[in-house]
Amino acid sequence: MRILRLVIIVPLLVLLVLFALSNTAPLRLGLWPTDYAIELPTSVVVLGAMGLAFLAGAFVVWVAELGQRRRARQAEHTVRLLEEQVRALKAQLLPPTPPNGSPIGSSVGTPMPTLAGPSSGALGRP
Repeated sequence: MRILRLVIIVPLLVLLVLFALSNTAPLRLGLWPTDYAIELPTSVVVLGAMGLAFLAGAFVVWVAELGQRRRARQAEHTVRLLEEQVRALKAQLLPPTPPNGSPIGSSVGTPMPTLAGPSSGALGRP
């Protein structure tokens, strides 16, 4: 995975450096209502604008994702509450077991009673 990352990043960085070295003509950036102006190489202006656009897009995605994160936190809280309720209900339904593993009140070695119903035929008889 690390090699794949390098195979992708290194050519992109080489292209970035070539772009910066190829576009050195100065651009004058000014703020209209004032006389403030600055001259920068074309590559710096273009790459700076791309960086600002990337950050603005990341901010928009982050703000949009806040609602999903809130819903996920609420869902996790609900799951924890429901798991607690399931544990409590199971504890009420199941009899406590002693350390040897058999339920309290059951005698080990006694045969289970068989139920003989009208349709059981010969199978339900001892």
